[in-house]
Amino acid sequence: MFFALFFLLPVATHAAWWYWQPLAADWRRADWSSAQLLPAAAIEPEASIHVFAARVGRWRGIFAHHSWVVVKEAGASAYTRFDVVGWGNPVRVNHREADGRWFGNVPELVGQIKGREAEVLIPRIRAAVQSYAYSGNGSYSAWPGPNSNSFVQHILAEVPELHRALPPTAIGKDWRDSGLFAGLTPSRTGIQASLFGVAGITLGWVEGIEINLLGLVAGLDLREPALKLPGWGRVGI
Repeated sequence: MFFALFFLLPVATHAAWWYWQPLAADWRRADWSSAQLLPAAAIEPEASIHVFAARVGRWRGIFAHHSWVVVKEAGASAYTRFDVVGWGNPVRVNHREADGRWFGNVPELVGQIKGREAEVLIPRIRAAVQSYAYSGNGSYSAWPGPNSNSFVQHILAEVPELHRALPPTAIGKDWRDSGLFAGLTPSRTGIQASLFGVAGITLGWVEGIEINLLGLVAGLDLREPALKLPGWGRVGI
């Protein structure tokens, strides 16, 4: 009954809603242009960090988001975008527009930091990108990971001062290559137990309460009150 109510029902209802959305037939015909969420870098003098997530394309959008990180040093004339894709060399720099649509879907801002705090954290973000262990050809796996969300979760874990959690629909964020994991959450504000990222539980101030089954997440956001539902993602304030 619990599985049916909190996992199967949300996925089924979101699938029905998703079916009626105007979706691009393939990546060639999808809109990848800027969603105009960021000001032009030239008129934004202060340093900034932005974490974005957008629904993936076609039927996979029922379940999942793709996430990435954008940074800009103070006085820089352009943003730098870091994300992971599923072909070729997974780790990409400026592969798309910093605030670009993903497969036609407008991204949501997961979190941002500006000013002096961003200046301090940007070098650590760049170091985290360099230290990502799954950057070789063939190392990407859409499910259970490592994928684009595993990459961004790595950055959030290496720079916990970002104090942000990926959407519950960021499948792959809890992937662990070591198998059974028990320890602190990426934000260092709670505890987590996970089996390869396909089953587990998370209790944290930043991450909230999450139950993970086969990569689908149900739970509660405590810091910014909301339900976390498979398919629908975060539903609340």
